[in-house]
Amino acid sequence: MAMPRKVKKIPKISVNRAWCKACGICIAFCPKKVLDPDDEHRPLPARPEDCSACRLCEFMCPDFAIEVDGGDGE
Repeated sequence: MAMPRKVKKIPKISVNRAWCKACGICIAFCPKKVLDPDDEHRPLPARPEDCSACRLCEFMCPDFAIEVDGGDGE
């Protein structure tokens, strides 16, 4: 009997645009390069399916403007 495959849960990445000062720290520290800058240089989750939910972006943000919910890493 074949074992069922585990389905990867895609984390939800939220950016509070009112708090974000567009410093780029979260983009620079993302090991999977999930975030890209938008037109205002704020982070945009361009590849959320690649996110490992390590939450490094969340921990490094000096403004507490990014939050990662879910994924296999939690």
